[in-house]
Amino acid sequence: MKNNIFAGALIALGLCLGGLFIYCGISKYAAKDRAVSVKGLSTREVEADYAVWPLSYGWNGNDLPALYAQLERVTERVQKHLLELGFEKSDFRQGSISVSDNWSDYYGNHRPEYKYTLNTSLIVSTDKVKLVVESQGKESELLKEGIIVKTEKWNLDYQFNGLPELKPLMIEEATRNARAVAQKFADDAQCSLGSIRNASQGQFSITSDEYQPWVKRVRVVTTVDYYLD
Repeated sequence: MKNNIFAGALIALGLCLGGLFIYCGISKYAAKDRAVSVKGLSTREVEADYAVWPLSYGWNGNDLPALYAQLERVTERVQKHLLELGFEKSDFRQGSISVSDNWSDYYGNHRPEYKYTLNTSLIVSTDKVKLVVESQGKESELLKEGIIVKTEKWNLDYQFNGLPELKPLMIEEATRNARAVAQKFADDAQCSLGSIRNASQGQFSITSDEYQPWVKRVRVVTTVDYYLD
């Protein structure tokens, strides 16, 4: 009889302990499952460190060899203009030449005055970004000599290549900002902020200022999940 009572007591104790362990495990799991997901932002305003500036021009004529020679003289003058502005020969390269036969493409009653049109460009590729900015509009100096140089705004490309150096600092700042948001959430919820459960780095974006395209805005958003204890 005593043996049965003792065995029953052991079984009851085992069931109680087992239930306690299960309860603790469930409570611990539930606590670990409490988390908050927040976003952290980091932005920088920087200036472009490289520019690609195409200058397009052309000439009309009826004698193709003479027209080509004239275009070469125009090219030399445009190059001289760039050198006078402060660029170096290594900063620009000659673009390809296109030829249009205006007579063969014309079907009206009045034939164009010039049979041929040659078009080409000088492409400035340089890290002298400030000089490129200051040189805008000075192509009008060539108009005094009858040379029309076109610069299309959408072809003028200001670039920023310093992102690799900025990335670690910006990710650190974005993560720090995310933690501040999470801490505020934890304080409002009257609990403590735990460790990071998961984190993901968003895509870096670089946009240009509408009126000053050489000014760039770099932006990144990180998403971080924190445990709440």
